[in-house]
Amino acid sequence: MTAQFEATVKADIERLLPMVEPALLAPLSGGEAPVIRESMRYSLEAGGKRVRPVLCLLAAESFGGRIESALPCAVALEYVHTYSLVHDDLPAMDNDDLRRGKPTNHKVFGEGQAILAGDGLLTEAFGILARDSTLLPQQKIEAMGTLAEAAGWLGMAGGQSLDLEGEGLEKSGQPYGLEQLQLIHRLKTGALLRASLELGGIAAGADDGGRKTLREAGESLGLAFQIMDDILDATSTVDVMGKSVGKDDKNGKITYPKLLGLDMAKKALFDATERAICKLQQTPNPQSLIAWARYLSARAN
Repeated sequence: MTAQFEATVKADIERLLPMVEPALLAPLSGGEAPVIRESMRYSLEAGGKRVRPVLCLLAAESFGGRIESALPCAVALEYVHTYSLVHDDLPAMDNDDLRRGKPTNHKVFGEGQAILAGDGLLTEAFGILARDSTLLPQQKIEAMGTLAEAAGWLGMAGGQSLDLEGEGLEKSGQPYGLEQLQLIHRLKTGALLRASLELGGIAAGADDGGRKTLREAGESLGLAFQIMDDILDATSTVDVMGKSVGKDDKNGKITYPKLLGLDMAKKALFDATERAICKLQQTPNPQSLIAWARYLSARAN
């Protein structure tokens, strides 16, 4: 069964990434500040499966939408995600030297330029949506509001803040339980994955019920994705991951394996994935989205 999911995911990647990749770089063809442009391009070109943009496009297709209409949303999501990686890798955050098998942005361009590159990517994400001519005005407004909620202090930035606070709590020996960990995961990682599905629904013109289903599926999928990251950080290698591993334990972070043990962490991953799939099955054409949910969770086994 895993081979079937992998085949679907592979086919989606081969079909969608040739549209996503050039669209990611198109906004960076000009400008009068070459260093920040190259810094932004460097991190955008680092590769990856483009999980968030692909999920966005598949969510749109699930509701009968056109790829062309959802593509600006997909690109904006990857800009926000890439900005978050550039800033997360900084010494003041996770202090990483390696990302996707390459030196992190600040190791190549310096900390100041990396900060500015992240700022540029985040801001340009909203510019991409604002300039788009395929979405209706109301769709643009809803898309920008959804993305802002996911990226800002009510979502990803808030989750990162709680994560930094949690490191201090752990080092000082203060209580830090599963509820706090779930909150961090829901905001730091889950919010943007939730938005990926919801933005696809917005681009496809899904009704309120459809968008609610995608949002709820995305919340569970986002939790599963972060639990998977926790497990991989504890069990994988640099060669496999293309980034530093074991850093969560080194930085004093509480993770699912550390809090619950590896076996219970894998059970939590399974449960979150099943909740996501239960919701995805309520969408009109869920096959590809379900395959991605299965595939992403299988990487931790």
